[in-house]
Amino acid sequence: MSTAPVNIHATAIVVGKTGLLFMGPSGWGKSMLAFACLTEAHRIRIDAALVADDQVMISARNNMAIATCLPSIQGMIELRGTGIVRLPFISEAPMHYAVLPGHATGADRVPPEGETTVVSQGLTLPVIRLLPNVPLPLAVLMAKAPEIGR
Repeated sequence: MSTAPVNIHATAIVVGKTGLLFMGPSGWGKSMLAFACLTEAHRIRIDAALVADDQVMISARNNMAIATCLPSIQGMIELRGTGIVRLPFISEAPMHYAVLPGHATGADRVPPEGETTVVSQGLTLPVIRLLPNVPLPLAVLMAKAPEIGR
């Protein structure tokens, strides 16, 4: 099964062979968290690359969510307060997890196990919740899903 690409507001990266799709409201820090994960991966010698920032084209191929980037913004990521920077990128990658905003307090402080979210046209991904200002976001993601980076 294949579907035509749909443009969603997100940031997509790959760490090792794991695709991470940062989704959430404007201003949450998707780009900065993704950038921190890329930087952290490189520091610990794990291959990692940007797929797309801000506008991610999502399509279905063989029941997998595939992220691609519009040619006009390939290799660019906006770091709020700093501006646009250029990074190594790959043109497409399967996405394995949706990274969504976490809640530090209240009833949602511990998210439910097995949570999923629809990313496009019936495509769902397992969710990992992440706080916006966590100092080592990749370490937190890898603690929750140890296959990240392999």
